[in-house]
Amino acid sequence: MPELKALIGRLNPHCRRSLEKAAERCLRETHFTVELEHLLLELIAIPDTDVVRALATYDVDRDALVVDLEQALDRCKRGNVRTPALSPHVSTALAEAWSIASLDMSETQVRSGALLCALLDGEALRGLLLNAVPLLSRIPRHRLIEDLPELMRGSIEDTERAASDRDEQARSRPGSTGDLARRSATPALDAYTHDLTADARDGRIDPIVGRDAEIRQVIDILMRRRQNNPILTGDAGVGKTAIVEGFAQRIIAGQVPPSLAHVTVRTLDLGLLQAGAGVRGEFEHRLKLVIDEVSASTHPIVLFIDEAHTMIGAGGQAGQGDAANLLKPALARGSLRTIAATTWGEYKRYIEKDPALARRFQVIKVAEPPEDVAIEMLRGVSAALEAHHKVRILDEAIIDAVSLSHRYISGRQLPDKAIGVLDTAAARVAIAQADSPAPLQDARRRVAGLRTEIARLEREGRSGADHNERIEHLTIALDSADEAHNRLQARWQLERETVRRIRAIETRLEDSPADNDDALRRELAGHRLELEAIQEENALVPAAVDGRVVADVVSSWTGIPVGRMLADTLATARTLAERMQARIIGQHAALDTICRRIQTFYAELSEPNKPTGVFLLVGPSGVGKTETAMTLADLLFGGQRALITVNMSEYQEAHSVSGLRGAPPGYVGHGKGGVLTEAVRRRPYCVLLLDEVEKAHSDVLEVFYQVFDRGMLEDSDGQVVDFTNTVILLTSNVGWEILEDRARNRDGPAIDGAVAAIRPALLRCFPAALLARLVIVPYRPLDHGDLQSIARLKLARIQERFALTREAELTYDDAIVTSIVERARETESGARTIDAILTHSFLPSLSGVVLDRLADDMEIGAVHVRLDPVGEFAFEMR
Repeated sequence: MPELKALIGRLNPHCRRSLEKAAERCLRETHFTVELEHLLLELIAIPDTDVVRALATYDVDRDALVVDLEQALDRCKRGNVRTPALSPHVSTALAEAWSIASLDMSETQVRSGALLCALLDGEALRGLLLNAVPLLSRIPRHRLIEDLPELMRGSIEDTERAASDRDEQARSRPGSTGDLARRSATPALDAYTHDLTADARDGRIDPIVGRDAEIRQVIDILMRRRQNNPILTGDAGVGKTAIVEGFAQRIIAGQVPPSLAHVTVRTLDLGLLQAGAGVRGEFEHRLKLVIDEVSASTHPIVLFIDEAHTMIGAGGQAGQGDAANLLKPALARGSLRTIAATTWGEYKRYIEKDPALARRFQVIKVAEPPEDVAIEMLRGVSAALEAHHKVRILDEAIIDAVSLSHRYISGRQLPDKAIGVLDTAAARVAIAQADSPAPLQDARRRVAGLRTEIARLEREGRSGADHNERIEHLTIALDSADEAHNRLQARWQLERETVRRIRAIETRLEDSPADNDDALRRELAGHRLELEAIQEENALVPAAVDGRVVADVVSSWTGIPVGRMLADTLATARTLAERMQARIIGQHAALDTICRRIQTFYAELSEPNKPTGVFLLVGPSGVGKTETAMTLADLLFGGQRALITVNMSEYQEAHSVSGLRGAPPGYVGHGKGGVLTEAVRRRPYCVLLLDEVEKAHSDVLEVFYQVFDRGMLEDSDGQVVDFTNTVILLTSNVGWEILEDRARNRDGPAIDGAVAAIRPALLRCFPAALLARLVIVPYRPLDHGDLQSIARLKLARIQERFALTREAELTYDDAIVTSIVERARETESGARTIDAILTHSFLPSLSGVVLDRLADDMEIGAVHVRLDPVGEFAFEMR
């Protein structure tokens, strides 16, 4: 029997496509082999082919045949996870069809008519097929070979053959494009790779800035005699592909050693290699062609394999003919040079587990760039963004895109997330300058919605419904909305016209000689002042991409208010103590200690390689330790989502340290990161709260020594996590009785005296080496006045919520505060008891009153709260 590859090559286009689709169907339905039913089902799918004409000639219902074939396939075994192979019956049918086509029909290719003859002529294949599809018994096998010439005349396969013959003649003409394609020395490279150096030569690659060290490492490794294949590892978005593009740009610029001066960098597309390779062996054949063409090329070629971990298992099962195993011999011989790229986690998970593959690569770790380098990177791509969006990008926007994205956007890395923010900001400005802005569109929808609602109510009113009061309210709202819309419309038109004048003058200034532009500059300054006066704080049509637009983008992505992001960090640090004392009652001395340390950090006078601050908050339960952490996260980092809480009571065993750093190699969960390291790596600007730290095992506490000393921690994968922008708070109840005694004896709020008093108790629980690395901050017990202030503060928050949601006033008697405080003093939970009383007693009672009014369709007016004779909360509507 001829080789299977040769048989497939002799199929005409229709039969070859049908075989490929049959393999795809088999793979999709998880069958183990491509059977005759798969092939026949695809052969009859196209009308007016040889097979379909034969079915019509011998009165075989094609639709009924499709049903029979699909039922036969339903009986095939499923569950295959490997690449399916051709059934021996299919191979036999292809061989018999080639014999019939070449000997009996004098054809150079196998047509579907020849395949049908092969299926029905041989006893074995005929019996097998008729058992599954009895309908085919209507076709007389002895007449079929005689009738085929007439059936094939005018078939779509005849038309395809004529077109193929014309193409072949065109390709054979000297100088034709087909002749050039046929004579291409690297057809596989042309089909499955992309030339990066050509992109660099044609200027299709953005300037690469800030990765000079990594590009030099790539050049160093490629110059080696052995192990000359670099692999770039780093988080998604740090710029691994950009490093390879920068290398291609250096080749074109002649900034590489002579031995690399004529290198071509080509990106290998594994997706293209796999596409359509449904038959076993096809993927391996394609990849082998690529490797052979690279090895035989007269000028050096370096293959760039992005997402290199996908080589493991590509084209087959892991370790069985996959792309990685096919590349190993060429890499070992040195006939193939590659640059690979993957994430560090995928490298550890896939490539490092295969020592034979890993030793052929030299790792280059690509870290997230610091902010100053990321700013330079964005300056390099800003010109391309300006050209694409046709807007101006100010330098303040570039700086803010980096700083705000680094501080507030987690889960992504610089420079990728900063580029995304800047690109989105430029798109918003371009849209605002060309189309009506979002606030104006919202105003239009508001007006249209009110008019629609009024129209519906008026229509129902004509049928007898009484909606007069509702229509009156809606009419007033419509007048107000219409007026607001008209104001926005007029302001938008004025802003847009002013911005157009500004842009026109800026363009003229860029093109005019420097000595003739003073008048234009004065005119430009006047228009800018005019625009500022029109826009006030909220611009409908920004003249350029500035820091405000960037902050809007980050705010929409994260939900953090714009004003909080734009607040001056230094001003926040200066007023931190006052703002914290307004929210945390009774701990002025403790808060002052914390704020002074944080202010030292922001003044850049603290040690640079340590966290922002490391504090041990010691005191009774419910005095404000956790509230301190939440307030710091809100004031310093934009919200309580920047608070990372680790309950140290869950780490009472020595082995539980792996939960913080990640499981070590060989253990379940390795490569997934630790609870602590992953959280801080994704959000380095945060408050880390280690709650109930006295309950953790001593081995677990030792892990934090390097965090407190050097501001870093290495996870189980070897990745270094930066803690230098993190405020670390440890909380403990150790020594709370001593602080209670000092409060009763009125020893005063002095921090030093309280620390000296509780230090012996702390040393019994914590190692001296740990305490030496911490700032101990005692929290004093809350007195009666403190609890009253806290109760009033929390009631004020409830009043704000009630006014916001119900548009009504909530008031209360002083006896309410007295009652809450008295109940709180009966326990040792401090302010937590106040929270419990309000949450479990006060709010449910208030909610019941509100729901009763809503159920009776009554308006909710002002509510006053008092105590009834038995001391319970009573609510009166006024």
